[in-house]
Amino acid sequence: MSEIKKYDVCIIGGGITGTALGYFLCKFGKTSVAIFEKSYLSSGSTGRCAGGIRQQWSTRANVRLAMRSVKLFERFKEDVGMDIEYRQGGYLVLSYNEQEAEQFERNVKMQREEGLNVEILTPKQVSEKYPYINTEGIVMATFCQTDGHANPHKAVIGYAQAIRRMGGDIYTHTEVKNVDVQNGRVTGIETSAGYFACDIVVNASGPWSREVSQLVGVDLPTESYRHQILVTEPLENFFPMMAISFSGNFYMRQTQHGQFILGQGDKDEKPGINHNVTYKFEKELASKMVRIFPFLRDIRIIRHWSGMYNMSPDAQPIIGQSEKVKGYYYAVGYSGHGFMVAPAVGEALAETIVFGKALHTDISYLDLTRFEKMQIEKEKNVV
Repeated sequence: MSEIKKYDVCIIGGGITGTALGYFLCKFGKTSVAIFEKSYLSSGSTGRCAGGIRQQWSTRANVRLAMRSVKLFERFKEDVGMDIEYRQGGYLVLSYNEQEAEQFERNVKMQREEGLNVEILTPKQVSEKYPYINTEGIVMATFCQTDGHANPHKAVIGYAQAIRRMGGDIYTHTEVKNVDVQNGRVTGIETSAGYFACDIVVNASGPWSREVSQLVGVDLPTESYRHQILVTEPLENFFPMMAISFSGNFYMRQTQHGQFILGQGDKDEKPGINHNVTYKFEKELASKMVRIFPFLRDIRIIRHWSGMYNMSPDAQPIIGQSEKVKGYYYAVGYSGHGFMVAPAVGEALAETIVFGKALHTDISYLDLTRFEKMQIEKEKNVV
């Protein structure tokens, strides 16, 4: 009989959260780490996202988390060893109604108190700075130059390669079937590749967060919703920033290779894993975007795909350790902004596991217990 393989930490999910956490655990000396991904790395929400990295949030805690992530993204190539096409071209946030504009002014005041350099722009200033944008209907805008975007696939691969260099293991095409809990404590996982003993299991499974948590006997208040994205043929690079609007319900950026990535939310979307795409999405988004960005009118769509937002009740991630099952941790429910905060989350959760507390960024407010205590502040800046 072969000996059972044993790890200190088993991470379920090979996206940006799982690989960031694995990287920081190894960096802090806990190299008895394994990641289990049921498909290929970056096959879930991470590999299907637009790659935006934004610090302009409506909650103070999210601003802090995002600002720490930006510091880590700025050092990514030096620390991790991968060029992830990271560009700090800024985020232009456009408001189309007065009530939202008033909220933006409050947001900017708070963001500046946190040390974030954010500008408020009038429609005239937007038009002067970006003459290729139709400013009709815009009430105001905000802009932060240190926001930006990167290639999500390269970020995951960068972390994964570093994990392997430091002695951690990664199992792809390996599905976790069950989590072994004995006397209220995690003792191992049952996978399609066999049984692995461990002391800690981390749920970083993105769209499948609730189903994976139920393997441990813990219910998480998360639901997954389809979000669709399309990409155009390339143009010469001239659009350095990410343009986004919550009231206008869109986001768009130009990649390093010249294509435009565009997306919007759908208020009628039903929960559930769904990777189909619809002509309705293309028609609605194209009609809206050529009005706001007239230069898109004659450009062709070359790809269209969908990914999942794993939503929490307050549109903020759920991160922490279970009070019910010792050794079970979770980092889920990012509500569409997992890629941009994952470095800070991975660092903070790794510090919590290795040192007993987060040293750089407080994540205690993101624990599951906030819903029981009704200590909820909903994040408003979500498409």
